[in-house]
Amino acid sequence: MKAIEKVLIVGGGIGGQSTAIALRQIGIEVEIVEILPQYDVYGVGIIQQANALRALDSLGVADEAIKRGCPYGKVKMCTPTGHQFAETGTPPMGRFPSHNGISRRTLHDVLKERSETVGVQYRMGLTVDTITNKENGVDVVFSDGTTGSYDLLIGADGMKSKVRQLIFGDYSPKYAGLSVWRYAFDRPKDLDTGYIYFGKRSKVGLIPMTEDTIYIFVVSAEGADNPLIKEEEMIPKLKSYLEEYPVPMVQDLIDQITNPKLVNYRPLETLHLPEPWYKGNVLIIGDGAHATIPQLGSGAALAIEDAVVLAEEITKQDGAEAIFSRFMNRRLERCKMVVEASEKLGEWELMLFEGKTLPEEANIGATMGKTCMALTQPI
Repeated sequence: MKAIEKVLIVGGGIGGQSTAIALRQIGIEVEIVEILPQYDVYGVGIIQQANALRALDSLGVADEAIKRGCPYGKVKMCTPTGHQFAETGTPPMGRFPSHNGISRRTLHDVLKERSETVGVQYRMGLTVDTITNKENGVDVVFSDGTTGSYDLLIGADGMKSKVRQLIFGDYSPKYAGLSVWRYAFDRPKDLDTGYIYFGKRSKVGLIPMTEDTIYIFVVSAEGADNPLIKEEEMIPKLKSYLEEYPVPMVQDLIDQITNPKLVNYRPLETLHLPEPWYKGNVLIIGDGAHATIPQLGSGAALAIEDAVVLAEEITKQDGAEAIFSRFMNRRLERCKMVVEASEKLGEWELMLFEGKTLPEEANIGATMGKTCMALTQPI
């Protein structure tokens, strides 16, 4: 049986770079192709729960992420007027806090620095045009006409994965009926941890990123037909959502929202790739296989865990079928749990924003708490 020595990763985001680091650490030659000509990270901030930090520790970057980010405790869940009715998040795990807030760009920088240190090769402005599975490998034609041969190919190219389309055909993301807005601010002096306020038209989260900065997220229902927002509508609409929350920590931010180009807005979509997520010597990971809405803040964490588990299975060197099968056995139910719980939370939030009565079994706090506790289990 041919040993796995050379792997191509398509996509240089969080999942792709995490996988590259994990594979280099076990001696695999790794090449990343990234369609962007240079890194231009889309996003504002990201929430890392303790399980995400545990996975990052396997890559040798957890401490650096905490150093450049901001560790904080469980998130306080509050009414619009600031009354706390619950808290959520994983408990601390060893030296890892319940949460670490960090700029998405900073996290990419941490991963890229580690990737370069361990010897990952990058090819920017490139993707794959054709993929040919063979008995012991994969042949690829790239978008610039060059070719390559690899033992495995890992598709880490996101929800609109080109690799998935080439291997499995077309799968369209499903709009969840909700959208998310993000914007960065100077940190309020009295912000001691993360906060989520639940209103009638939206929910608002305040998340620390450093000692001096935070970002907010706003989840809203923008309509099923056309959830896109014109640039000139960004500022007034975002401000209108915040006006529902009379607490000073929120109100003091409203006048600071001035630049529509700094508003990070996107409709929330999910995608379920039917199992198995592999064919031959090609595997799909991260959002390309199990895209989730951010109600549990775990999308990136799942992709990082995918990377760690894949590297552990490759060390057994018993062929792609056996490696990928074990990977599926370890990842399917865990990812499914997060995706389904996130979707259920999104459904309940949408009902609230539309003025509907929740079903008797609906319990947002309990669902968040149960799922977060499950994430503390080994991967």
